Amino acid sequence: MAMSKAIRLCGHLRQWSSVPSQKVKFNPATLYSASVVVCPEGRPFTTSSSAQEKLATKSVQKHDWNRAVSEAEKIVGYPTSFLSLRWLLSDEIANVALHLRKLVGSNHPLLKTAKTLIYNDKNQQAWGLIVLLVSKAAGHLDTIPDMEQDKSAGVLHSQRALAETTEMIRTSHLVHQGMINLQSFDNAGNDLSGDSDMIFGNKIALLGGDYLLANACQQIATLKNKDLNVLISSAFRDLAESNFIGDRDEQNYPLPTKPTAQAKELTTDLNSLEDLGFGDLEDNTEPMKIDGIVGSPEKEWSLRHVLGGGSLLGKSCQGALLLGGHPESLQKQGYLFGKHLSLAWQACIDMQPFLLPKLPSGAQFSLVSAPVLFHLEQDHSLYEEIEKGRKSIDNIDYTKVHEEVLQGPGLEKTKILQRKHSLAAMKVLNELPATDARRALQNIILAMQEL
Repeated sequence: MAMSKAIRLCGHLRQWSSVPSQKVKFNPATLYSASVVVCPEGRPFTTSSSAQEKLATKSVQKHDWNRAVSEAEKIVGYPTSFLSLRWLLSDEIANVALHLRKLVGSNHPLLKTAKTLIYNDKNQQAWGLIVLLVSKAAGHLDTIPDMEQDKSAGVLHSQRALAETTEMIRTSHLVHQGMINLQSFDNAGNDLSGDSDMIFGNKIALLGGDYLLANACQQIATLKNKDLNVLISSAFRDLAESNFIGDRDEQNYPLPTKPTAQAKELTTDLNSLEDLGFGDLEDNTEPMKIDGIVGSPEKEWSLRHVLGGGSLLGKSCQGALLLGGHPESLQKQGYLFGKHLSLAWQACIDMQPFLLPKLPSGAQFSLVSAPVLFHLEQDHSLYEEIEKGRKSIDNIDYTKVHEEVLQGPGLEKTKILQRKHSLAAMKVLNELPATDARRALQNIILAMQEL
């Protein structure tokens, strides 16, 4: 019964599709300069001189995203997503699917979130998969009892539970962001009886996100590890704080901050990441230091996305190594890997709209994406168009912003930004033993270049 409801929901969401996305590729060979390592299939990837080794002993011939993820899933046993048969057959998820059907045609933002999750859009990061691959690549201590090991997959049962929890937390955050503000300052106190569909959608977004979050907390508690509990709790805090960085419109959509005169321009040195620490390099369970960050394009972009996702992925990788019994030094490397991989991934996603020569009619993109922030650093006049979005970002002429950004340095600077974080993630991987899991992680990073 629950499965039939979920299938019918998928059918409704398929009909509710927006403009089909266009895949535009750029040549990864143009990504790299300085010292170059050549992968077995001939694709170059830059590394620092201290880490010049082959990235993979056996890579997929073409770094196709779907293929890289599919190969990685085979290594850890089976797909990691908690949106599995076990969940689709539960009464709670069946009820959510039934209620979501009522929103079809209402244009509530929650529908877009649900459609993205069900169809596994490539913009949705494979959080659990990354956590399991890191777990397997690093291995675990021999002293861990056999009963706690999933020998077929080469990971611990607790690490798999953490991977599922990571996806639940991420999904709950996205579902909560599907809420809309029905009473702006100008509309405060007015009768909302005519917006019953939107009110209902907000209730589903709130309760659905809370349900996932409660299950995630319960699953973390069952692992009975105090240090892991503190670590993941701090990731909850970071996700909440991500919604209070910089300016916002009345629907809480982020707006870019006008660059300050003291803002430091993006350096082309691919190894210059020392100044991007927000206090998390010393103690990542404490709140991040944000003084002087807003108004500096690279730092502001990094902070937004570390808080909004990089912290969760990094701390989940760190937690997986903690469960595996590894020393604190390696756990910290796990955090850095997840953090830099998330930022490289986000930079890749931010570039996608600007790889199109013309923005499709009615399409929008994030105004705090890296290309926009870097362009505003050079062209302050475009900020006049951004100011029109103080009340609602719908008032902004996205076509104009798109055209201006394409003519500026924003896209090229974003490519440099993505290379920097990709190389930082690769540098951590090179410290791990050469295994299938490490190779799969390397292939995922390389496949990002062709998204």
